[in-house]
Amino acid sequence: MTRSTTPTDPSERTIPKSYKYLHDAKWLAKQRERLLEERANYTSSADRLAAEAAALMADREPGDVQFDEESGEGDTIAVERDRDLALSAAARQSVADIDAALERLDNKTYGLCLAGDDIIPKERLEAIPEASVCVKHKTSMF
Repeated sequence: MTRSTTPTDPSERTIPKSYKYLHDAKWLAKQRERLLEERANYTSSADRLAAEAAALMADREPGDVQFDEESGEGDTIAVERDRDLALSAAARQSVADIDAALERLDNKTYGLCLAGDDIIPKERLEAIPEASVCVKHKTSMF
């Protein structure tokens, strides 16, 4: 495994033969299947949460939020709507991450760390199929 602080463009890299799992068509097909399944789940969740947020506000008039001693700092419906919208946005970001992983599968760069010249271990890809960086780079970003 090469350890470089300046990553090269993944499209210019090749996966060493020693990383057999990244050359295993059956394993890669299984990863694609898992990614597509997760994508469908996240898309469904995002759509459901956005619809719930819209439904919460459908019967309300603008300015219906009450700020007094009884309701605190805004009403429960507004808080629930904001939560639903935030969760929907997070699910859509997960869909974008999965789409990027599917693109890496298509262009044969799946498993290459985007933050360095490392290879993402099989165990990480099996746990998080959309992973784009190795654990070393993921944890060093914080």
